[in-house]
Amino acid sequence: MKETKLTDSEKNLMEIIWAKEKVFMKDILEAYPDPKPATTTIATLLKRMQNKDLVGYTLYGNSREYYPKVAKGEYFKEEMSSMIDRFFNSSVTQFASFFTSNAKLSQKQLKELREIIDRQIDDK
Repeated sequence: MKETKLTDSEKNLMEIIWAKEKVFMKDILEAYPDPKPATTTIATLLKRMQNKDLVGYTLYGNSREYYPKVAKGEYFKEEMSSMIDRFFNSSVTQFASFFTSNAKLSQKQLKELREIIDRQIDDK
């Protein structure tokens, strides 16, 4: 399987592509705050993301319209699974224990989490 983890720079660019769904280089550059990255920098990031099979493009003359090849939710689901595998020995229970102990959650947030879990149990 290809490496699909995004660097921070790639993630920032991917957020633009996910938000716009189809985007040309000029649209990408417009979406960045000042100071804007160089066109060559964006082109390099896009090439790396194509190699990771996360971005595709349609050619219109000399212009490329880029689009995501993976949905944002699907990407983050895979990233979470990978993180749980790497750091918590594939144990969601260990992850949940760590998260609830270290995230400084309020009582209200913990109750909301319990409600989410209870709904999942009821649905199964």
